Amino acid sequence: MKNPCPRLSIWALILCATASLCLASPLVIQTDFGTRDGAVAAMKGVAVGIDARLPIYDLSHENTPYDIWEAAYRLRQTAPYWPTGTVFVSVVDPGVGTERKAIVLQTKSGHFFVSPDNGTLTLVAELLGVSAVREIDIKNHRLPGSERSATFHGRDLFAYTGARLASGAITFADIGPELTGDLVRLPHEKARIEGETLVGGIPALDVRYGNVWTDIDETLFAALHPQLGERFNVTISRAGKPVFNGELPYVRTFGDVPEGQPLLYLNGLMCVSFALNLGSFAEAHAIACGGDWSVRIERAPGAPASHP
Repeated sequence: MKNPCPRLSIWALILCATASLCLASPLVIQTDFGTRDGAVAAMKGVAVGIDARLPIYDLSHENTPYDIWEAAYRLRQTAPYWPTGTVFVSVVDPGVGTERKAIVLQTKSGHFFVSPDNGTLTLVAELLGVSAVREIDIKNHRLPGSERSATFHGRDLFAYTGARLASGAITFADIGPELTGDLVRLPHEKARIEGETLVGGIPALDVRYGNVWTDIDETLFAALHPQLGERFNVTISRAGKPVFNGELPYVRTFGDVPEGQPLLYLNGLMCVSFALNLGSFAEAHAIACGGDWSVRIERAPGAPASHP
């Protein structure tokens, strides 16, 4: 049967192609606001008001209030899995309204991060590389009518600027002057190997399940030539004081040990982590995360030495 409306089909194809070309970049929002009130919805409302086609997603709004390090880690955990051109708006901003800068980071991977310059971008800058950083020109990139407000830059400045950038209403070059000097970075020790011992930190917990994540990645762990089933001696300390010391088997996944038993594994970011099968390692041993937590890993006594 012939198509009774061949012109309609042609125009439908043209419209679909045009719509595809006009699609905005994803906008991903992270805050410490929670979702019990209207703060996050207000930010999204501003973004939709810029462009109703914007694909808007949540990273998390349940970050610990004022915890800049946690926000930095959640960006590092998430950003590499989003496509080039994605715009992240991250607002964990205990210095809102002060002299701290408002910036947009363009990484070498082609992602954009809109945030206060307070250390939030430390880890994505390290992981994805810095292409350029621009300071937001507040006079030209602020929600109209919000000039008298000093305490909701998430809505008035960051969501507004991020949405305009993601929609294509402005370009990165339009944001404002290029930042002179480096962005603010949070100090942190980097994982390393000392002889036959791996030394690292605990940047985050798998908060839902109580697994303990380290910053020792698979490449560094491989320096010990680990074999599945091999046991490792793990010492976890806070401010230099040991909190946990024990032997853990290196396995692929949780079910490789009996229920309630501990294990050492590589998490989804391919970093060394510790867990209890169907339990919370962090709760069982009163372990948290942050700059004052450290970990040391070495072969258990009697285990074979590493290969040359």
